[in-house]
Amino acid sequence: MTEPVRVLPRRIESDADTVERDLFKLVLTVVELIRQLMERQALRRVDQGDLTDDQVEALGLALMHLESAMRDLRERYGLTVRDLDLDLGPLGTLLGEP
Repeated sequence: MTEPVRVLPRRIESDADTVERDLFKLVLTVVELIRQLMERQALRRVDQGDLTDDQVEALGLALMHLESAMRDLRERYGLTVRDLDLDLGPLGTLLGEP
């Protein structure tokens, strides 16, 4: 009988010095995914004419502030958008960045 092929190691190695950065990277990945989904939803609503001009303006400003905050947080930890992306194998990448 053959032993099953393990994709992950039996034990996950973690470095106490990088745990905080790695956790922050995971959190920023989730926030970036949500930010991109919100942006797509906003564009869809604008295209459908569901929003007033004031709502479009407020939404645009909110998305710009969120993107700026994300950029500041990535810079604080020395991360790029590419660092936050996850390879999902045949499905492509999580964030769809080149």
